[in-house]
Amino acid sequence: MPFGEIVCGSPGSGKSTYCHGKHQLFTALQRPICIVNLDPANDNIPYPCSIDISELITLQEVMDEHGLGPNGGMLYCMEYLEKNFDWLEGKLAELGKEDGENGPADVYALFDLPGQVELSTNHESVKRIVDMLQSKCGFRLAAVHLCDAHYVTDAAKYISVLLLSLRTMLQLELPHINVLSKIDLIGNYGDLDFNLDFYTEVQDLSYLENSLSTSLSPRFQALNLAMISLIEDYNLVGFETLAVEDKSSMLHLTHAIDRATGYVFVPRPSNASSTNTSKNPQPEGTIDESHKPFSAQPNEYALFSSAAGPLKNTLMNMAGGGSAGTKFAEAKDVYDVRDVQERWLDAKDAWDAFEKREWRREGEKVRDEVARAKAMENEGRKPDPERGRGAK
Repeated sequence: MPFGEIVCGSPGSGKSTYCHGKHQLFTALQRPICIVNLDPANDNIPYPCSIDISELITLQEVMDEHGLGPNGGMLYCMEYLEKNFDWLEGKLAELGKEDGENGPADVYALFDLPGQVELSTNHESVKRIVDMLQSKCGFRLAAVHLCDAHYVTDAAKYISVLLLSLRTMLQLELPHINVLSKIDLIGNYGDLDFNLDFYTEVQDLSYLENSLSTSLSPRFQALNLAMISLIEDYNLVGFETLAVEDKSSMLHLTHAIDRATGYVFVPRPSNASSTNTSKNPQPEGTIDESHKPFSAQPNEYALFSSAAGPLKNTLMNMAGGGSAGTKFAEAKDVYDVRDVQERWLDAKDAWDAFEKREWRREGEKVRDEVARAKAMENEGRKPDPERGRGAK
């Protein structure tokens, strides 16, 4: 079964940057990934694109031919893609074969949508395209809705983001992950009125009434209360956080998305360094199912699955349980948004200094290993790849 993410969000929320970072992360982890650009106005794609809607239609062509503006032209492009879905279906069917896989069952795709919010909140074409991806192509999808984190610094903007996220969830009808992107830049916009968990967990919004009354006219007080009541009555919206350049943040979000879709990554035996089948051969009489798609093979690496179990605290684990000198010094196994606040708000300078030391130490270790390998090669000895792996 192919899996994928519907990446949506307002313009400037970081959709293309997220897709590029996800491609780099999955390439390093040797996880399959391909990116499908469904934005006909995106002519400066930063990531390797497997399928590009510009091969079918572009926004500029529509505007020139039909005299439409940018928004109307974008709606036309999505309707055109819906009517010509067989083009996208055929392209997706070729993805696995092009990568030398066992067919489309092994595909993991990111669908990068345009930034016009009406496409994922009101217009029906994107919803029908998503439905056909599931029914015709067999994709198991999750929606990843990106919102710029700076919106939480203003009560009115935060309420608008909550309403936008709620409307998108109700429209797409998919397993949904709302994400506060660019969390590493949130400190540039001043202090928050509340701790970060107030905004990610969408706690008692009545505390925002005073801020809303200050920024808006008193005649909107009843409207403010009605919007707060609407959000709390549905009780659906919550947020993950994301800093694309931070590995721990990307890993945590990946785990959350895998849990939403039920995706379990089974690494190939030839790529699994510590569980290579050459070192751990299968018992005699074991049925060989390596010819099947990886999604249909038995999972011999269950402990490495990211869809099962609680979300791990990748941030604290990478820090060795608080070696950065932070106030949450004890290592916690379960993810806590307070660690994110500490990393990017309360103790950002200390964490930055710690990461620089770790990068320098890692670089020195790689340099020493290369020098050792060259020295042994000059002496005519074969270097031992296992040497030095246990030290940290």
